[in-house]
Amino acid sequence: MHDDRRLVEGRLGRVLTERIAPAIYPESVPLAVSIWVAPDEPVPVAEGLAAPRTPTRPGTPWGAPWGTSWLTVEGTVPAAWAGKTVEAIIDIGFDRNMTGFQCEGLVYRSDGSPVKGLHPRNQWVRVASPAVGGEHVVLHVEAASNPIIPFFSPNALGDKLTAGTEPQYRLGRMDLAIFDEEVWQLALDLEVLGELMHEMPEDPARRFDIVRAIERALDAIDLQDVNSTAAAARACLVDVLAKPAVPSAHTISAVGHAHIDSAWLWPLRETVRKVARTTANMTALLAEEPEFIFAMSQAAQYDFIKRHRPEVYEKVKEAVSAGRFVPTGGMWVEADTNMPGSEAMARQFVHGKRFFLDEFGVEDREVWLPDTFGFAAGLPQIIKAAGAESLLTQKISWSQINQFPHHTFLWEGIDGTRIFTHFPPVDTYNCTMHGREIAHAARNFKDKGRASRSLAPTGWGDGGGGTTREMIAKAARMRNLEGSPKVVWDKPADFFTKAAAEYQNPPVWVGELYLELHRATLTSQAKTKQGNRRSEHLLREAELWAATAAVRKNIEYPYAALDRIWKTVLLHQFHDILPGSSIAWVHREAEQMYAVVAKELTTLVERAQWSLGGERVGPNVFNPTPHTWRSVPAGAAAPAEPERPGSVTERAGGGFVLDNGLLRVEVDARGLVVSVFDLEHQREALPPGSVANLLQLHPDFPNSWDAWDVDLFYRNRVTDLTEADYVVADADSGGVRVGRSFGPSRVEQTLALRAGVLDIDTSVDWYETEKFLKLAFPLDIHADRYASETQFGHLFRPTHTNTSWEYAKFEACNHRFVHFAEPGWGVALVNDSTYGHDVTRTVRADGGTTTTLRVSLLRAPRFPDPETDHGVHHFRHSLLPGASIGDAVRAGYRINLPPLTPGVAEAVEPLFTIDNDAVVTSAVKLADDGSGDVVFRVYEAHGGRASALVTARFDFTEFQVCDLLERPIQENTAATGEGAGVRLHLRPFQLVTLRFARSPEALG
Repeated sequence: MHDDRRLVEGRLGRVLTERIAPAIYPESVPLAVSIWVAPDEPVPVAEGLAAPRTPTRPGTPWGAPWGTSWLTVEGTVPAAWAGKTVEAIIDIGFDRNMTGFQCEGLVYRSDGSPVKGLHPRNQWVRVASPAVGGEHVVLHVEAASNPIIPFFSPNALGDKLTAGTEPQYRLGRMDLAIFDEEVWQLALDLEVLGELMHEMPEDPARRFDIVRAIERALDAIDLQDVNSTAAAARACLVDVLAKPAVPSAHTISAVGHAHIDSAWLWPLRETVRKVARTTANMTALLAEEPEFIFAMSQAAQYDFIKRHRPEVYEKVKEAVSAGRFVPTGGMWVEADTNMPGSEAMARQFVHGKRFFLDEFGVEDREVWLPDTFGFAAGLPQIIKAAGAESLLTQKISWSQINQFPHHTFLWEGIDGTRIFTHFPPVDTYNCTMHGREIAHAARNFKDKGRASRSLAPTGWGDGGGGTTREMIAKAARMRNLEGSPKVVWDKPADFFTKAAAEYQNPPVWVGELYLELHRATLTSQAKTKQGNRRSEHLLREAELWAATAAVRKNIEYPYAALDRIWKTVLLHQFHDILPGSSIAWVHREAEQMYAVVAKELTTLVERAQWSLGGERVGPNVFNPTPHTWRSVPAGAAAPAEPERPGSVTERAGGGFVLDNGLLRVEVDARGLVVSVFDLEHQREALPPGSVANLLQLHPDFPNSWDAWDVDLFYRNRVTDLTEADYVVADADSGGVRVGRSFGPSRVEQTLALRAGVLDIDTSVDWYETEKFLKLAFPLDIHADRYASETQFGHLFRPTHTNTSWEYAKFEACNHRFVHFAEPGWGVALVNDSTYGHDVTRTVRADGGTTTTLRVSLLRAPRFPDPETDHGVHHFRHSLLPGASIGDAVRAGYRINLPPLTPGVAEAVEPLFTIDNDAVVTSAVKLADDGSGDVVFRVYEAHGGRASALVTARFDFTEFQVCDLLERPIQENTAATGEGAGVRLHLRPFQLVTLRFARSPEALG
């Protein structure tokens, strides 16, 4: 038996391309085309339909970058086509190789009802099946001329302000045509078998059968009359297509999908339309394909079409009600999970799940995050606390160094919570049902022998239109086909139920799911990250003081405003916005949005505080942190103790010495810190001969993915910024001010002491290109691991690189602090807005260990924003020698929630007190349902067991332990009533939500 695959492959490819594909539409007549160009931003549908048209024709250039044009195509079905299936072919200038990254269209009828989306691989609109002949066809297309932004090529197309007005596209084919379904089916028969024969090296007999069947089918085709011979050709393939798969064949649950980035190489406003086009496409396809299931995540995207495309949303609601269009994921957006803070991550689920419950009566039990850039170790308990049970992602398959050892497993978070997790072995979230993909999924599946099924998200994403009828037809052929995995359409929840049932004791992965790629997203677009961090903490303050004012003064709680602002902030935590990997337009708008949010939240905070504190001038300061601050209780207003004064004296040899009786810090004539001495513990924090607060500049030109990636070789070259323009005492801060310049950029830093803390304020006027700015702190501490704050706790990472897994984590994420410790002594660095950092360790000549922490401040990638982060930035860091983990937690909150509100006349009692500093308040708010109940969320922050008494300083009738959606939990071992309060018994990092019901009298 010899193998003729190559000969058949060449013949098959040419016949499919040159004869069969053109025969799918054997006859056509042209459509008349006219156009109206919207003058600026997209207009309402009614306005676009009513606008005057100008005649145009195929071949005509159209579409300025980011513009909108309304096309009308019009024609009459020839009488001779009676009984035929007729489709309109509308090509607005598509490039089939750029699915989801170019022009797109949404087709409407004249009455404003949506028909379907138009995309490079989906250019057809069904007109009649069968036609009667003589039908008059009028269709309208809202066409978006989104520019094709060349990958990794700096250009001005990423912002409407700089993109220019040159037309981007030329109108293509505009015809009415007969659709020959028999030829179309033949094409798919041959494609499936042709793809399958290459994936069967282990079964030469079956491969031989397929090769011979394809040969017979090709022989049966009259190449000058494909349409009349297609049925005969298909008959030659019936037997090989009918042979069933072996009973042990791997099963793939196909889930119709269209991964749509909520912003990326397009702005948010364009995502609204991408979602509308895709969902219109999918609801139309669901009506034609009874077995097809389509799932869509991101409640925000449903909300987009609800508010902006209600005519499309109605179709979605109908399909959801029928159980075919499946809301999944239970999050507001597919967020980054590394950088959002504890409450923000929780609220992603609160707002996402509540939207699905309110709109559709649907509650997800699965989390759907195929494209997120790694997963924080605190996420499992958040998932569980939101009422979910499982997680799907794909992105870990992108890791550069280590291949993840499982596809189905239990993921254990920092508190011990385990979540059933699946990584689809198909290794894409845009599966097209190509035989190569399906075979790869089965071969690649790492849990063979213990499990037999995996999931394949199927469809074009990012505006590519979702699943196509061709994908569905291919899946039907592979439902039970010898040599192929079995393919079935499933809802995500059904897949997880089946997978969990067959895999009773899956392996366990403990800790973060670190993506060995896209590490630079922890630093790119600093202002977006700062805006997010500031918004998170302002939202905490607004809820805290508004709830306090509602309980203490019966002031109306701003439910609607807080709901709206939370959703805005959560939207911008999407995994290409917060990570800084979107075009300039997105980040320009994000900066503007964060300014508006800050202003509105500040107003809410001030109104609540003034209502509580009476006159605006007085001795009482509000403390928004969860710990007592200078004698002011957490969540209260009271007089604050004065700060301990320090001194600034000149240093022998140049520079200055800062001393406040707790710390003595020496700054040399170059403005570098050469000593940080802990006077209480009589210990020097810096290694001999080293300098801290050292700014270091690296070249930064990754192999690809400019805004996303930093490659380890960036460390091969470094410039230490040791030259100072000035080093002077600063009367305003009581510290030292240092100025430096490098290239076109400048830095000014202020170093000052506060209690046992060295504060470092850094302002950078940044105009670099392809550079990476770090701030280094070498520490004289011997530790094989260090702690980084994450959601509701912290995780430990190694300081060494014993294995390739540790080596790969050369850039990592922290929230408000990192902490290093030897027994009895530690050092923490806290920040107000940075996330990326790296840690290295070396052994000195004296035998001691130097552990160096470097904070990532700024980058300067050129794609997708060629002027990333140009401008002025402000960062605040504090170094705490002698700090425990508890000190790090407190200082991290303090630097992000500074009690700087002007004093008021009246003292304000907190709503709650806790008698254990290890139990930290995450949120104080009124219940979302408007009942007036008070919600109090806490977590254990030190990493140990904790008992704490929570005392409510207001009248309540009962309390309940709740999930994140503020619903009672039946199984509760964490809280019991004790007197006028609640006794908590928490395991390490456990979060608990308490709901306190207030009496009708208290509610007024």
